[in-house]
Amino acid sequence: MSEPNPTASNHTLSYPRFLWRALGVATDGNVAFYTWMVALTAVWLVGVNAFAHQTADGLGRTAMTDHVSWGMYIGNFTFGVGLAAGAVMMVIPAYLYHDREMHDVVIVGEILAISAILVSLAFVNVDLGRIDRFWHIAPGLGRFNWPISMLTWDVVVLSGYLAINLHVVGYLLYTRFLGQTPNPKWYVPFVLLSIVWAVSIHTVTAFLYSGLGGRPFWNSAILAPRFIASAFVTGPAFIVLALQVVRRLTDFHVGDGPITTLVRVLRVTVLLNLFMVGSEIFTELYTGGSHTASARYLYFGLHGHNALVPWIWSAIAMNLVAAFLFNSSSTRTQLWRLDIACVLSLAGIWIEKGIGLIVPAFVPSTLHEIVEYLPNALEWKVTLGIWAFGLLIFTVGLKLAVAIFTGRMRLEEGV
Repeated sequence: MSEPNPTASNHTLSYPRFLWRALGVATDGNVAFYTWMVALTAVWLVGVNAFAHQTADGLGRTAMTDHVSWGMYIGNFTFGVGLAAGAVMMVIPAYLYHDREMHDVVIVGEILAISAILVSLAFVNVDLGRIDRFWHIAPGLGRFNWPISMLTWDVVVLSGYLAINLHVVGYLLYTRFLGQTPNPKWYVPFVLLSIVWAVSIHTVTAFLYSGLGGRPFWNSAILAPRFIASAFVTGPAFIVLALQVVRRLTDFHVGDGPITTLVRVLRVTVLLNLFMVGSEIFTELYTGGSHTASARYLYFGLHGHNALVPWIWSAIAMNLVAAFLFNSSSTRTQLWRLDIACVLSLAGIWIEKGIGLIVPAFVPSTLHEIVEYLPNALEWKVTLGIWAFGLLIFTVGLKLAVAIFTGRMRLEEGV
């Protein structure tokens, strides 16, 4: 008879202790931490309340109509997927180019990927009107339409990317909690897979739009590359801001190397994104034709209707200023300029890939009617509530990672 494995038994017993201590770390902090978490919780609850009204009364409570059936929610879904995909820009230098400094902080990008995917899935759910309708697109439950439907592929890649990152983050944090060295064969293959998967999630999202023949505004071969380029702006920009917060507020060591590497990426990707936007504008407006009506409406207005014109030109202006700041020599020594550039790029692409991408495809309608759309108060509340939920997840994950990586949360210490 084989002897029992004490190591396996100890690991089994340590699971509840890990979860219990993780709960303690996630809810313990100073006044600034509690203020931040209470504020996020309050915004999230406002969003929950607004969604409850939407659930009770239907999507008629939103500003969406039969003419413009996708709006604020799907726009934020698109941006969230890009944010999750962009997090891979930490994984590539850390694991493919063996950047030691980046490897030490790559966990931040992986936690961001988890948070952003959860946010994206939440926006899909609220856009369905009622959360109980989600089972219709759940594998094994609803009519999945595999492999014809692009929505099917989107569900697969998003769920797969979430599972991959949950495994990597969970394994790395738990082994370090045990005081052990992570075994590369249990996480490196999944990390390398996540690089390919990250590109696929935003590519499939782009195909979801460009494959709709009835919406000429989306029928562009460069939509997928444009999505990837913008993702490689938003992901690094958010991570640069997060790393600076971690460096200033915690004892977790964040060197200048990872931030410098991400800024180098941003200097290229922000220009590439602008180039692709410019190419789209030229193609749409120079060639003319009936299919350019949506682009003309977006950038200059159409027949006196111009609700989105201030939005899109504000986005372009913010991206141009961000590109100038990222490529300015003074930004390398003055971090406040870098922070402004990151915020501007995030806001600019949020508009560009949000209502600047989704709404114009529905204006004019297939019946050549112009019905404008701008999100109403309920949609803003639900949207802010979901992003507050995502920041709650990101904050808790980051706090847990800092505690484990700095050695303050270890099994043998009983802390």
